[in-house]
Amino acid sequence: SKHFLETIIEEDLASNKHEGRVVTRFPPEPNGYLHVGHARSIWVNFGLAQQYGGVCNLRFDDTNPEKESQEFIDAIQEDVRWLGYEWNGDARYASSYFDKLYEWALHLIREGKAYVCELSAEQASEYRGWATKPGKDSPYRERSVEENLDLFETMRAGGFDEGAASLRAKIDMASPNMNLRDPILYRIRKVEHHQTGDKWCIYPSYDFAHGQEDAIEGVTHSICTLEFQSHRALYDWFVENLPVPTRPTQYEMGRLNLNYTVTSKRKLKQLVDENHVAGWDDPRMPTISGMRRRGFTPNSLKSFCEMIPVSAKNNSDVDVAQLEKAIRDDLNEQAPRAMCVMNPLKVTVINIDEADSGLEMKAANHPNKPELGERVIPFSETLYIDKAD
Repeated sequence: SKHFLETIIEEDLASNKHEGRVVTRFPPEPNGYLHVGHARSIWVNFGLAQQYGGVCNLRFDDTNPEKESQEFIDAIQEDVRWLGYEWNGDARYASSYFDKLYEWALHLIREGKAYVCELSAEQASEYRGWATKPGKDSPYRERSVEENLDLFETMRAGGFDEGAASLRAKIDMASPNMNLRDPILYRIRKVEHHQTGDKWCIYPSYDFAHGQEDAIEGVTHSICTLEFQSHRALYDWFVENLPVPTRPTQYEMGRLNLNYTVTSKRKLKQLVDENHVAGWDDPRMPTISGMRRRGFTPNSLKSFCEMIPVSAKNNSDVDVAQLEKAIRDDLNEQAPRAMCVMNPLKVTVINIDEADSGLEMKAANHPNKPELGERVIPFSETLYIDKAD
């Protein structure tokens, strides 16, 4: 039966909602290697695009320059290709859109929908309130458009220290949705960026960049995991309040949680940094490159993804035995058979006929696949049996 994303896409195609186009995207942050959870996101986004004659963009969400590097960009591209997928055109970068995002930030300021706030992080958190308590307006919320334009330009020029100012959207500090309580659009980070060098010292937040990047690229179905469900109202607010070229829609699906498996990039990075493992591609790691070294095949990972329901409501808590079954089933189909003696004991047959010595026997490489051929097993007076026998 169809899952909810297939139903949505088919309804959109039937109503010609996006002129018959299906454009998805896979937007990893290049701050680590991809893991088994990302494999599922790749399978969903690239798979849906293939299924409905569309395309999938690979976009590096590189808005956080402190933690990102070219090593991770290269590894991510290798993993996507190893899984058997090819993205639409060149790989894309959020940083390619920094000029346009800055222009749109100015648009919000001119419309009276964004302001420069000089509350510290601690003060901003206090003003924000919490789920059961409305927030309070920042004392900087009612600055004039001219003052905000001037201060934002000062932010861009490096006139503020890190943390001294941020650009915030002016939405609703009493909203029951915490994400709508004047979220940050830009923060100051005086660090070099792996793509743009030292051109910028202010960087857009994920929430501000995400939907606008989708709009620039003409993404029709922007698929996230369930933790972004509460962000959808903000995604829509930006798309509605900016002169974006297209109107993408965000959808959320349950994420994959594999038991006995650490998939937090922060924790995996700690294992690498503290030399508990031999790198991100250590065969013990749940990264795609680690699983590749361990002997997993692209087909086995895709089969595993097919076993897991694509749900609009629930995360999937999956037993690692299902992953192991997927690789066993795949290897059972294609792996040539071989025999070995783990703990050999040499045996010499002393009463063997000379005519029998030097015989060659044949055995099928696969019991159900004659096309895999046969192997030759020599028979002589020297045999090896397992010591346990």
